[in-house]
Amino acid sequence: MKALIMNRRHFLTSAGVAGAGLVLSSCDAFDAATERGSRMRAILESAEKLTFRTQRLLVGDSLAQEFTEADIRQPMRPNGVVRPQDPDYLQLQSSGFNSYRLIVDGLVKQPLSLSLDQLQAMTARAQITRHDCVEGWSCIAKWTGVPLAAVLDRASLLPDARFVVFHCFDTIERSLAGEVKYYESIDMIDALHPQTILAYGMNDAMLPVENGAPLRVRVERQLGYKMAKYIRRIELVASLEAIGDGRGSYWADRGYEWYAGI
Repeated sequence: MKALIMNRRHFLTSAGVAGAGLVLSSCDAFDAATERGSRMRAILESAEKLTFRTQRLLVGDSLAQEFTEADIRQPMRPNGVVRPQDPDYLQLQSSGFNSYRLIVDGLVKQPLSLSLDQLQAMTARAQITRHDCVEGWSCIAKWTGVPLAAVLDRASLLPDARFVVFHCFDTIERSLAGEVKYYESIDMIDALHPQTILAYGMNDAMLPVENGAPLRVRVERQLGYKMAKYIRRIELVASLEAIGDGRGSYWADRGYEWYAGI
């Protein structure tokens, strides 16, 4: 089984790089073919559902590989937005995130507003794992944070809650239609996985701004774009239809797979 998982990881990473090349090439034909309502997009989404079910069967409830501190040979490579310029974020940063609050709401019995101190007072988990980017590179780092499951347990989920949506501070796109802040989502299987943590520390130090301070999620069995940074709010929802363009993920709304399992 280990060989199967490793071969599958290599295949999915290679496929992801190829797919990313199509998306990032700004090919007009591809963009038109994947617009909402197009026949090509419907075919791709149907194939993704099959891939999702297959990946779930292969991965099951397995743990991502963890490493030793000797395996950390380089700094964690920042990617995506690395220095948000959003006024509300800059204000928090200027005070060392002392006034930061993580909002947890939506389909919960007990909405939360948690400071960094409150998050750090909860039972922590540290794990040394590999971050695999869809662009083809990887880094090993040590992450410290609170299990997402513990936060959700404190919020007491309502029965209809099926997805966890991460709303972020960083604006990733500006246009005449307005600003789009990064958003991402996972299902409850990944949300309750023991290695899914809200990380506030990296390599035995506070999480750097470049890597998502004050809080980012680690979803160790998925590719890097699923691991939202600069989290300001966690929303519990029954459906992703009202999130972004309907797929609950900034990059999934632009052609990537919503489930990016490795």
